[in-house]
Amino acid sequence: MEALYDTPVVLLRGARQTGKTTLVKQLAGKPAAEGSRQYISLDSATALAGALDDPTGFLRGLKKPLIIDEAQRAPALMLAVKEDVDQERRTGRYLLTGSANLLALPGIADSLAGRMEVLTLYPLSQGEIAGAREDFIQTLFQKDFPPANPVVSSATLSLTREALLEAVAAGGYPEVISRNSPKRRAAWFDSYIITLVERDIRDIAKIQDISGLIRLLRLLGARSGTLHNQAELSRSAGMPASTLGRYFTLLEALFLVWFLPAWSSNLSKRLVKSPKIHICDSGLACHLCGADAERLAVDSILAGRLLESFVAGELLRQSGWSAHPVTLYHYRSQSGEEVDVVLEDRAGRVAAVEVKLAAGVAAHDSKGLAALRDALGDRFVRGVIVYTGQEIVPMGDRIFAVPAGMMFAG
Repeated sequence: MEALYDTPVVLLRGARQTGKTTLVKQLAGKPAAEGSRQYISLDSATALAGALDDPTGFLRGLKKPLIIDEAQRAPALMLAVKEDVDQERRTGRYLLTGSANLLALPGIADSLAGRMEVLTLYPLSQGEIAGAREDFIQTLFQKDFPPANPVVSSATLSLTREALLEAVAAGGYPEVISRNSPKRRAAWFDSYIITLVERDIRDIAKIQDISGLIRLLRLLGARSGTLHNQAELSRSAGMPASTLGRYFTLLEALFLVWFLPAWSSNLSKRLVKSPKIHICDSGLACHLCGADAERLAVDSILAGRLLESFVAGELLRQSGWSAHPVTLYHYRSQSGEEVDVVLEDRAGRVAAVEVKLAAGVAAHDSKGLAALRDALGDRFVRGVIVYTGQEIVPMGDRIFAVPAGMMFAG
């Protein structure tokens, strides 16, 4: 990890069961010559008691460099880490993991600004599952398109509609994709939600109505990939808007949901400012709304919405390692023109992705992309319609229809 070579503290955060502990234990197990680290987990009752009772003394008694797993269980530890780093500022001194966003917790005394780099580990991407390091984002921004890559033009393009829906229903949690039975996958998700409620949520928040929080999460599963309407959701969930806001903060902190903000560059048209809400893992979203691959195959509306959320999630994962850094948005105007995902780089250039659950595309499918292109002019690099066909098809100036499999090619 490059961050450990130039930063005193690295925080690896992400939802439970995404592989954080497995990753840091690999670092802990390296030979001393390769940078081994002492490992301690705050899931241990003894270690947690020490970290809570005397954070400074707890750190003083441990060898550095140090890995502290599940650091969110002792928020006061962050101030002690800051004091230690300021006394002996060495790169890679601390590697912390957190199944909740440490920086969002109320008990955090210091953010370690300037001393800590924050990395987020999401459930596995489709490329990671297949053993490929994909970077579709860089492909979108490169000069020559479509790419002249024999790997891309072969088997990776032939991802069928059925295989794509199976991928959406499975998601990216390592334990889930290792189970072939839908029944066993559902059992894992049920246990996962119960564990989050009975452990993490009670650890970091004083929530009285746990059943209301679960009810909200199930509602969000069916709404993944839609515009966030707090008033409508408040009515559907039967809870005050103030309570809803607190619950959303908690669900974000646990990496269960994420918001895709509206793209709002200086266009002459007035844009809708509501973000889109996404469940962080498409498999979890499917489980929450009771949808497996068979149901998705016959419910095109739900399948289209969850496929959009799946693609947005894949792009979010790839943005974490892409050679071309971008920020993700969605685009929707008052006149109804919309694009599912807008990617803007640091130079202000834009690529855009529209998602269609269809084996063919028509001219009207590129309406939103064309509107964005015409508004941006030269700043618009490329727009693509991701679909379930097997050919790359030009759809107009800088707009192409591309097979879904192209997103996951190495």
